[in-house]
Amino acid sequence: MSRQFQHLDDVEAFIAIVEKGSISAGAIELGTTPSVLSRAIARLEAKLGVQLLRRTTRRLSLTEAGQHYLEQTKQAFNLIADAERTIQGQDQELNGLVRISVPTTYGHYRLPALLRGFVNYYPNIQLQLSITNRLVDLVAEGYDMAIRLGHLPDSSLVGHLLENAEVCLVAAPAYLDKTDTPKYIADLAQHACLPFLSPNSGRFYSWLFQEQGKDIDWVPPAALRITDDALGVVSMAEQGLGICQSYRFILQEKLQNGNLIEILPEFGGRSRPFSLVYAPHKNQSAASRALINWLSREAKNTHILAKNIVSPH
Repeated sequence: MSRQFQHLDDVEAFIAIVEKGSISAGAIELGTTPSVLSRAIARLEAKLGVQLLRRTTRRLSLTEAGQHYLEQTKQAFNLIADAERTIQGQDQELNGLVRISVPTTYGHYRLPALLRGFVNYYPNIQLQLSITNRLVDLVAEGYDMAIRLGHLPDSSLVGHLLENAEVCLVAAPAYLDKTDTPKYIADLAQHACLPFLSPNSGRFYSWLFQEQGKDIDWVPPAALRITDDALGVVSMAEQGLGICQSYRFILQEKLQNGNLIEILPEFGGRSRPFSLVYAPHKNQSAASRALINWLSREAKNTHILAKNIVSPH
């Protein structure tokens, strides 16, 4: 059986040449001669059947195929390095700063538990958390990753599903004591509803229901216009100001202690997805990759993935 990847030395030479800007500088980096690296590039281009580098007497530049090959091979080498660090126990020595943006709901009620083990395992990695419902521009604002709600639009971002979070409808006993408890979805139009106004779209989030197996997205009239912080609808509901819909992972304790009461449970059962997203940077740090892998693994290990995925709009 022939070796499938016996050309990896040539790939490493290609990466070194591009990163250092010239064949001679790449040779110094790898402790060899320019002629050795020139032959390595020639072998690699012959194997692939494409030109990777444009070479003139003054400069080197990547072809389109070369740019794509560079990005993919660097990711592969990074994965190998991560695997070796893990096996050798060196991954715990990783350091650096990782910036992550997360919505308020997930930032307060889910992320802390997911990060608890990470900060203990990687004591030298610094985390900077931006807990906001504003849709940040990852690249322009210098974030390494973000946790986002809803279906991800087609884009250049990579996404990993963390959780399909069930939603439910609630109100405080004080509110229900002064009005009739709604029995049907249509009854909600006569009540003080507390929907969340998205700061990104300028629209109210629909309330999600199921009736006889059919999904219903209902936009409630707003008794109060609550924006910026989605947890505000829960705080208002707890004070008896109306009815809100939020995630069961936020409401569970409040339901158990009687601060809130679930309404129309027979029309519930739907959920919204939370995903971890990041740009596929060719120079993504080892610290960032460690956090991506950790969050993806821990979300699955804690069994918080649900079945239904629906749009928040």
